[in-house]
Amino acid sequence: MFNLPLVAALIAIMLAQIIKIPIQFFITKELNLNLAFSTGGMPSSHSAAVCALTTGVGIVDGITSMTFAVSFVFSIIIMFDASGVRRQAGEQAIVINQLLKDFQYFVDEAKQWNKKEKFMKQEELKELLGHQPIEVFFGGLSGVGITFLLYFLL
Repeated sequence: MFNLPLVAALIAIMLAQIIKIPIQFFITKELNLNLAFSTGGMPSSHSAAVCALTTGVGIVDGITSMTFAVSFVFSIIIMFDASGVRRQAGEQAIVINQLLKDFQYFVDEAKQWNKKEKFMKQEELKELLGHQPIEVFFGGLSGVGITFLLYFLL
């Protein structure tokens, strides 16, 4: 049996992740295939997935159903989080990474640490966590579009 909401959500995630590669290439002229497996960027795959799921539930169960209501509220929370909390965490990661680099430079220069073996490796924090509101919007729009396309084709 075909589960439109589930299939639409999964396809929306995959397409949103894959489309990030040519969009980023067009903007930066650098090919980064790792974008297909990363968070952040245009469009938001989180938004695409939850909007596809909600649209699918609306088509299958109707927009007056309890499952649609739950899915709709879930989608709003996910999209708000993607453009708010996670975006702020990414901006904080940028500042922390710069502080770590500056501190390491200071220590290396002041105490000539470059002659000693490092006792600890520092790992940078992931900076691309959240989304700009426009990325969330287009992620959501792509999820809705993918779901209607699947519905009419299948």
